[in-house]
Formats: sequence, C-alpha cells, structure tokens
Amino acid sequence: MSDLEAPLRPKRKKVWVDYFVKFRWIIVIFVVLPISFTLYFLTYLGDVKSEMKSYKRRQKEHDENVKKVVKRLKERNPSKDGLVCTARKPWIAVGMRNVDYKRARHYEVDLSAFRNILEIDSERMIVRAEPLVNMGQISRASVPMNLSPAVVAELDDLTVGGLINGYGIEGSSHIYGLFSDTVVAYEIVLADGQIVRATKDNEYSDLFYAIPWSQGTLGLLVSAEIKLIPVKEYMRLTYKPVAYIDSFAPRDGDQDNPSKVPDFVETMIYNSTEGVMMTGRYASKEEAKKKGNVINNVGWWFKPWFYQHAQTALKKGEFVEYIPTREYYHRHTRCLYWEGKLILPFADQWWFRFLLGWMMPPKVSLLKATQGEAIRNYYHEMHVIQDMLVPLYKVGDALEWVDREMEVYPIWLCPHRLFKLPVKTMVYPEAGFEHQRRQGDTSYAQMYTDVGVYYSPGPVLRGEVFDGANAVRRMEDWLIENHGFQPQYAVSELNEKKFWRMFDADLYEHSRKKYGAVGTFMSVYYKSKKGRKTEKEVQEAEQAHLETAYAEAG
Repeated sequence: MSDLEAPLRPKRKKVWVDYFVKFRWIIVIFVVLPISFTLYFLTYLGDVKSEMKSYKRRQKEHDENVKKVVKRLKERNPSKDGLVCTARKPWIAVGMRNVDYKRARHYEVDLSAFRNILEIDSERMIVRAEPLVNMGQISRASVPMNLSPAVVAELDDLTVGGLINGYGIEGSSHIYGLFSDTVVAYEIVLADGQIVRATKDNEYSDLFYAIPWSQGTLGLLVSAEIKLIPVKEYMRLTYKPVAYIDSFAPRDGDQDNPSKVPDFVETMIYNSTEGVMMTGRYASKEEAKKKGNVINNVGWWFKPWFYQHAQTALKKGEFVEYIPTREYYHRHTRCLYWEGKLILPFADQWWFRFLLGWMMPPKVSLLKATQGEAIRNYYHEMHVIQDMLVPLYKVGDALEWVDREMEVYPIWLCPHRLFKLPVKTMVYPEAGFEHQRRQGDTSYAQMYTDVGVYYSPGPVLRGEVFDGANAVRRMEDWLIENHGFQPQYAVSELNEKKFWRMFDADLYEHSRKKYGAVGTFMSVYYKSKKGRKTEKEVQEAEQAHLETAYAEAG
C-alpha cells in the first residue's frame, strides 16, 4: 500500500459501546420517540391552558411564584446549605454540557412554574415572558399577530432563560445581534431575595449588561422583556450555491439599508468546496400566492429535511420559494439540524418520514436521560457539537481549521453583530474594529459569524482514531488566538486561566460581588467546568472568591 492509500490515522479498535450506539435507534424508535411525542403534546396542552388565562391572571400567578422563590432563598442557611441552583434535573437541559455541578451538595430553588407568556404589548413592541417559555410557544402566540421576537432561535424547544443566560442566535442576527441583545429588561431575584428590574439605563444597568452568558450565576431570572418586530405571513427564501463564504455579508455602506440587507441569512457548507446560501425577506400572503410562486410548507412531517432540501440547489442552481413564517423559523427543529441522521440513520427516508415523521424530533433531554456514563463519554470523544463565534474576516480560516482538525460536514454559518456597548461585557468586539472598515462592520458593531460544527468527525465515520477532547482543546486555543468565543452549552475543556482569556471577567466579577452572588451562586467558570464537582472543590473555589471579595471590600 502506498503512502497515498494509507489511512490518515490508525484504525480504532471497536468496543461494546460502538455497537450500542450503532443500534441505539431501536431504543429511540420504541422508547424515546413515543415519550417525546407525549411530552410535546402535554406541553402544548399546557401552553393552550396558559393562553386561555388573561394576562392579569398570569401576572398574579407570576407574582405569587416570585414570592415563593424569595421565601426559599431567604430560608437558606449559608453555613449549612450548598450553593443555590435550580431544581431542574440535569438531563432536562437542552445543551450538551453535562450538568455535573449538581452532583455536589446544593440548595435547590424550583422555577418549574415559570413557563407563561405574561404579556404581548403591540404598542411597546415587547413580549414579556418567564424563563421556561420556549421559542415554539412564543412564535405560536406572536406570529398570528404579525409580530415576532427580533431573534427566534431555530429549535423550538429552546427557552428564554437558556438563550439569555447562555447563548442564542438566528438568521436575523446579522441585524439584531444575539438573542440577549434583543432583551429590553430583566426581572431578577438577587441572592438576598431582593427583586430588581434591570435595564440598560437604570440603576441596575451594570447587572443588565452582565446577565448574558452568565449561566444564571448572578441571580435568578424570573422574567424578561424581549423586543418584537413586525413580520408578514411568509418568508421569501432564495437558495443560491456559493463558493465564497463571506458572500452573505453586506458591502460597505449597505449595512443599514433595508433594501439591500435581507431579513434572514444563513449558509450551509456541505463539503470543502460547496455550500448553499439562503437569504430571506418577509412577504405578504398576497405576494406568496401569486400565480407562479412556489409555496413550501417545510414544517409538514413528511417533507424532506430542510438541510437536504437546501442542498438540492447545488444541482439545480438558484431558486426561490415561499415558506410560512413560523415554519421557516423552526426549519431545523424536525431533524435537529442534521443530528437526526446520526440518531436515526434512516429517518430522512421518505417511508420513515411518511409513517413516523410526525413523532420527530426526539427530545434532546430524553436522549440524554437514556444514555449512561459510558455512552456519554463516547459522544464526548467521538462526536462534535460546538459553535465557534469568530470575526467575519476570519471565517475562511475557521473553515480550514475545522476541515483539517475535525473534518465535520455540514457546517452551519450564521452571521451576527457583536455590538460595541458602553461597558465591556463577557463577549466583546475586537479593539479598534470600527476603524478597519472591514466588510459587514459598522461604527457600532463588528460582524461576527457562528461557525456551527455538529456531527461525527470524518475519522470517526471511517473507523479511525480520534481524540475528541484534544480536538476541542485545540479549537479553544484557536478561538482565543483569534478573538473568538465558545458558547458554554457545549462541552468545554478550558481551564480557568484560559476561560478568562477567552471571556472578559471584569464586569461579571464586579456584579457578582456587588449583588451578593459570591457564596450563593457558583461562578460561571466552575458551572461550565467539565467533570464532576465534589463538595470540597466547590467550597474551596467559592471560598477563594469570598476571600477576594472581602479583601477588596476592606
């Protein structure tokens, strides 16, 4: 065998976990999917029941539930009880990061009742929602009113609280930024039980800017006011094969011109040379139903998965179609982007979609609940679910890095603005970006791009050796060197020093000390840290923060 024919990596010896993963579809079909469908249906009934209540009734229930949270916090004995966290079970979280911090002694506060839309105000153009309200719930209530949050994360199971405390993005983020950038106000219960409303221009403005990316470590979010925008019934979507990854960015001077900037932009890269860019503009029902226009109800259970449908543009060239707005928002839900292909290898076939597609997708929380420690570790090593937020002008370098180090396809590209704010938050633009005049940048925001890397790496699919942990470490190092950011829903290998090289700690630590979070809530690094946390580790880490806070206060 010549060197050219030799595998890039040695073959990996299969173990029992490989066979379990290969045939896991049996458990998914006969256990996970039926339970998922039942849970989705029960959640829908709960949402309908909530919608039947008046806003006044919902507000009254909200106030009563907030009082319970305050009472629970005040009952905590700091010397005996553990650090505060929510009572949500670890496996329920949608993110792939393991919630190992809950294995240490902790003090639970139940927020499970906070799942109501409290108000949709068409005059102020805001929706006020509790933290467990999900994107499907909001879009179902707002879109018929021709209103929508400015940023609607694609997966309908993602919650308001998760998208604020963690990270959320959509195809409209090239205009509006990340989900947290669209929040007008936060209602927070602080460590001492005080209830505050934080906005960008009131006395709690520092807390307002510190909340995003903080993972709920500054206080307990009990509601948020989110910016609404006017929308129309359909999305006019153009599919275009592309070779240049920066082609979706507006040219200099066009960034704030609505006639030149589409409402939605995303690109999917299918291999090292081919991709499809999609640009969308809102369209009225009258326009969509004009003779000759193609309407595609992508949300129907038997329809081809969206990423596969978009891929057809590589063969037939550019084309245009109209998609109902709400179905477009949640276009990646049914197949979980393309992860559904790994979970159920045949689920994209027409016969499966027709017979059982109505039960898709499986709930991520149930997938996590039905995997043991060995399966979980397998996915950490043999599977990649990461987002790399990088400056637009470095996207080409990022794609080359992913191709070389991970060889994962498809890749999702979603541009987003990173705003220059009055204070330096955990994530922030490059210094002096406004003077560089690079494509997509403005004087007030730098254009970034989410490079979404979700799938099994090429070496794993070929049965070769692959060190997933080291690959993630190298990715994190690359991001630090290139002023990029890694959303912490994903598995992270960062140590504390590197974590605070990637993110800025100043405002966050200032807010933790000012609002009494130290000694009550776990620090964001420790909450994101991979691996089990023993009670001793938690105590030592928090004691170090407490001593620093006391020293500075003195």
